[in-house]
Amino acid sequence: MADECTPFDATRFLPPTEYERPAANSRQSRSVVVARNGMVATSQPLAADVGLDILKAGGTAADAAIATNAMLGVVEPMSCGIGGDVFVLYWDAATKKLSGLNGSGRSPFALSRDVFRRKGLSQIPDAGPLSWSVPGCVDGWEELRRRFGTMSLAKLLEPAIQYAEEGFAVSEIIANSWKSSVGALRRYPDSARTFLPGGRTPEPGEVSRNHRLAATCREIAEQGRDAFYLGRIAREIVACSEASGGGFSLKDFAEHKSDWIEPVSSSYRGCDVWQMPPAGQGIATLQMLNVLETFDVRAMGRYSADYLHLFVEAKKLAFADRAAWYADPNFERLPVRQLISKEYAARQAGRINLRAAATEVPAGDPQLAHGDTVYVTVVDRHRNCCSLIQSIYYGFGSKVVPGELGFALQNRGALFALDETHRNRLEPHKRPFHTIIPALVTRDQKPWFCFGVMGGDMQPQGHVQVLASLIDFDLNVQEAGDAARVRHGGSQTPTGLPPEPHGGHVAAEAGIPLETLTELQRRGHRLVRSPGSFGGYQGILIDWQHGTLHGGTDPRKDGAAVGY
Repeated sequence: MADECTPFDATRFLPPTEYERPAANSRQSRSVVVARNGMVATSQPLAADVGLDILKAGGTAADAAIATNAMLGVVEPMSCGIGGDVFVLYWDAATKKLSGLNGSGRSPFALSRDVFRRKGLSQIPDAGPLSWSVPGCVDGWEELRRRFGTMSLAKLLEPAIQYAEEGFAVSEIIANSWKSSVGALRRYPDSARTFLPGGRTPEPGEVSRNHRLAATCREIAEQGRDAFYLGRIAREIVACSEASGGGFSLKDFAEHKSDWIEPVSSSYRGCDVWQMPPAGQGIATLQMLNVLETFDVRAMGRYSADYLHLFVEAKKLAFADRAAWYADPNFERLPVRQLISKEYAARQAGRINLRAAATEVPAGDPQLAHGDTVYVTVVDRHRNCCSLIQSIYYGFGSKVVPGELGFALQNRGALFALDETHRNRLEPHKRPFHTIIPALVTRDQKPWFCFGVMGGDMQPQGHVQVLASLIDFDLNVQEAGDAARVRHGGSQTPTGLPPEPHGGHVAAEAGIPLETLTELQRRGHRLVRSPGSFGGYQGILIDWQHGTLHGGTDPRKDGAAVGY
């Protein structure tokens, strides 16, 4: 979703007032959370506490992540829930192996580009039943639990069910996000009954309940994942689809499955950064880092015009490739290895003009060889690491709650292109391009940093800025999240829509020096003022020397890092 922006006004970027705190960095929002045994970091404190309770009870990182995610579906329903998809990177301490789980759903068998042509639509709507793809979350939970968990699904869903029934106090940022969707939710009666009780959204501090969601989760807890894909829940979703002009059938749910896949990586200054391959956008992070690695970023300086210019130009190159190449690998041959190679990065770096912003950025030639979102990071006492990200995409997804089920269905189908020549074109039973990306960094063949950044197109940009803060600029795990960010928008998209003219725009959060912004503008960047809150970072760093965990949480969210 595009930022609400106004033209650049230098006076609005004055640095915030300094304040004193008894730590090395007076600008750090809070101390790093440090613990020995286990840690959970996510965007809502009650959910983090639920995960920590699971760790204390002997659960693994997988168990804690599932329980935390289920709880987030209750307390942050506009961002996530069982109507969405899930992706996981999991480090298994026993085997010293990293696994990737693609828990995303596919388009309906009955939905084709012809359906949209007959309706006179040149783009898939971003709300309503035509934006649906099968929710993969519940099956993803079960796959993760079966392989790496020790507790029953009933045990893991118990806290979420209790809070949905008895109520929870709505936190401040979540309350504001909820309120922004009032108009859209009112268009769908079942959505309004579920999320606008009394015709309004809850105020900060008000107690909210969702008895419908509690009943649905209890059914899943008692009957397992089949309750969602083969039972009453699937039937109710399909009935809603048939009544509202959607494309779902029972076959779509019966044939859904998650996939365990091999993660991909690239090195960055002695670290191995791991991502999921397409159809997600994780390799954009690797492409950007590979380009940055060819320059002395540390010497440039953290908030310098040189560094931020380089960052934005590297992003433009990666996102041009993203628009051209990222799609479901079961339908297209994708040059993933070539795109994330150092040789390709060197060629891409040569396309950057360090003194002027690029206004048009075509995709590169990797020489194809033949042949709204929540994030959870958990590290347990054995140093199993779970990097989990889960979303229903826009705020409240498609805005549609099916019947009495108590959750909104995602609108991931809106990310398909209707252009017949596009690799990410809509086809039946196909996974759309996906924005949510978990991340994990290893050093010396051991997990070092388990993290993620929420926020659509901001996610790869946030990954790179956080990693540069840690690795190039020596910030700690909390400072790396606190640091002011920039966000480039207006690039080509995987939906086939044209980019903004003049190379897009650069939005900057407060804290970027005025002289830097002025110089970026002189180099041709179109700067805009934005309210900020670019992304929602959570991270856990493993200090192997001292045997401790260091947790950081983004001040842009309501979240917390908690440990024991």
